[in-house]
Amino acid sequence: MSEGHTTENDEGSEESDDKRHDSMTDGANAETVSFRSMLDETSENGDSSAPDQSTDGNGENGMLPADSESAARLDPVEDGGLDRSADDNSMAADEVESATLDATTTDDGTESDTASHAVDLSEPSYYLNRELSELAFQRRVLHEVLDDDKPLLERVKFLAIVTTNLDEFFRKRVGGLKQQIAAGVTEETPDGRTPREQWVDSLEEARPLFERQAECYREEIRPALAEEGIHIVDYDDLTTAERQHLREYFESSVLPTLTPLTFDPAHPFPFISNQSLSLAVLTRERPDSELTFSRVKIPRNQLRFVQLGDDTRYVLLEDIVRANLELLFPDVEIVDTALFRVTRNAEVRRNEEVAEDLIEMIEEVIEERRFATAVRLEIERDAPEAVREILTRELDLDEREVFELDGPLDYRDFAELTELDRPDLKLPEWSPQPHPRLKRADDGMTVFDVISNDDVLVHHPYHSFEGTVQRFLEAAANDPDVLAIKAAIYRTASDSQIIESLLEAARNGKQVAVMVELKARFDEENNLEWAKKLEEEGIHVAYGTIGYKTHTKTSLVVRQEDDGVRLYSHVGTGNYHSETAKHYEDIGLLTVDRDVGQDLVKLFNYFTGHSMHRDYRKLLIAPGNMRERFVELIRAEAERARNGEDARIVAKMNRLEDPAIVRELYEASMAGVDIDLIVRDICRLRPGLEGISETIDVYSIVGRFLEHSRIFYFQAGGEDRYYTGSADWMTRNLDSRVEAITPIEAPRLQDRLETILETLLSDNQNRWVMRSDGSYERCRPDGDGSTMNVHETFMRKSLDDGQTDLRP
Repeated sequence: MSEGHTTENDEGSEESDDKRHDSMTDGANAETVSFRSMLDETSENGDSSAPDQSTDGNGENGMLPADSESAARLDPVEDGGLDRSADDNSMAADEVESATLDATTTDDGTESDTASHAVDLSEPSYYLNRELSELAFQRRVLHEVLDDDKPLLERVKFLAIVTTNLDEFFRKRVGGLKQQIAAGVTEETPDGRTPREQWVDSLEEARPLFERQAECYREEIRPALAEEGIHIVDYDDLTTAERQHLREYFESSVLPTLTPLTFDPAHPFPFISNQSLSLAVLTRERPDSELTFSRVKIPRNQLRFVQLGDDTRYVLLEDIVRANLELLFPDVEIVDTALFRVTRNAEVRRNEEVAEDLIEMIEEVIEERRFATAVRLEIERDAPEAVREILTRELDLDEREVFELDGPLDYRDFAELTELDRPDLKLPEWSPQPHPRLKRADDGMTVFDVISNDDVLVHHPYHSFEGTVQRFLEAAANDPDVLAIKAAIYRTASDSQIIESLLEAARNGKQVAVMVELKARFDEENNLEWAKKLEEEGIHVAYGTIGYKTHTKTSLVVRQEDDGVRLYSHVGTGNYHSETAKHYEDIGLLTVDRDVGQDLVKLFNYFTGHSMHRDYRKLLIAPGNMRERFVELIRAEAERARNGEDARIVAKMNRLEDPAIVRELYEASMAGVDIDLIVRDICRLRPGLEGISETIDVYSIVGRFLEHSRIFYFQAGGEDRYYTGSADWMTRNLDSRVEAITPIEAPRLQDRLETILETLLSDNQNRWVMRSDGSYERCRPDGDGSTMNVHETFMRKSLDDGQTDLRP
């Protein structure tokens, strides 16, 4: 696309975009408080004829220029085989040419009116595997740990994030595959893999990730911390006085919390809780006695890093426990020990149709998840074979599910080190800024006055969540003219001020209705507690919907004004969560548009009632009109391209997984539409395939903030249509969740979205470019050394915006 864009291939030579589009093989994201997986929401995520007319990047008419990238180069990933999964998904040019010559049909059975009649776009070789694509994303996250240009404690932060992400991958994805295998499922994915094949490939591709993470800690992170005066000390290296001090600490503070569980003829094999760090202990009463296996859980409610005096010298808790086991096992010989960690399946399911009570069902799921099937065993590399054999047998694990590792087995707690007062080892602190227009509410205007004057676009974490979305609902709770408030809560903080505002609104006599999604994975308990508090205040609470998970990020305020009742709406891409809003990049619209408000009225009536509307004035709602509308928008661009008009699509999302949407994008590319896709993690689509996706580029941004917003742009013959909201282009988002996408129509706000997309496409510090084989190359500054960092750019911009009231 951009003529100045160059890449570096595996041989290190540079090549132009034109040459890259002729090649089949070249083409070419973190939260510090709760460390929620970067695959959250997870949790629940183009083409050769570039427009003849482009702008200089400032787009006066709001049109995104096709040539919007700054000159950049790409660094290939060289992780000792970590990109081998790409080879499994690779497709040779002759496979493309020999694809079945069948007409392509869409999900509605209609034959596509494109050149795709020459190829069968359902051919598995055109699609990347979802699980391997997710692991490719984790390699990009791991790169943040490996990158020695980053501040040391930023690398440590990502060290913890990698563990959190991969834990969730095993609990959700590997666990789900294991369930399918057990159920005898053999149905193939769009890329042609059975559940067993995906399970095998996922385990094989994950292994080098763990090994590289452990190697980086041992050889780079730990020595670098020591150079900076932060020492993680081996127990054997302590002085006699220090050992005595730690023994006293162990005996007084740790020992009383430990519970050894022995496995022998008189005791069943102990339950090993999910993701807990444990110590296997082999003992015997006499030299000729048989070995006895015991499990000691390293307590999670104790500090993992035990400080030595006032120095920044630490000993890991598990090392202290191991060194003092004779106090826990007196009068027996301790023969050997081994640290291990078990991961269990999170994919526990219930039949909602037969559950008598949805709340009761969720409580049962939470309980059963604790006892779910084991899907992974991490164990010290030098563990005794007897321990390994017992754990593998009793947990019913395959040898492929056992990961032998050097170094700590759980890096989640290393996030504690990022709290050290060492600003020299961190990125500069960032405080989200007030929104420039909402600042006017401090000068006698209300929040509602500001929104009535013109729509407001908020951009987190650059704009403060507390000063925008939270302020909107707080104002509504205390405004005597507000009649009702409705909100859909998917995830929220444990000390949520949003919930407190809704409670306050109810106490102030307003009608309040809240949709609380009890099936927000891993947040079920938190949401259940809030739901009970809301009901105690007489608030109407809906607990999700049968058959669908409610994923919208929407709220509605009904206000009596001089000219009648007005509807104030918020439609966003992020959760009503004050903490994640500091680390997740998200977009939200505050508007008084009556059509948007009336659409939300219909949506909230569905939440508390039972009938789903299919027709909406402006919003794209799943499972109503969203899929159909997105398909129409993509096809309209394809038709313009066939007619010789400029046609362009830019789409930013967390994940691109839906095969039908991928097929539509392929057909649009074959028609000549210029397409840029900014996909944070999972992507099934292969860019740069000759004759199929030559005009599609796929990028991924991984950096300081977790890119979480969804933005969709369609050139629409110069009309420039922009959309934003909660849905990715995933089958589950389009068909199995309740989602909301809103158009952005104000020219000033469209300009802001254009700037966001343009900046993302120009980033050469956080941006990765996808090759046709599913591997990624990292952009790097061109020869002149000029850099573009999207997160730093928008931090500076929000500071500048605070000096004026003229920007959106």
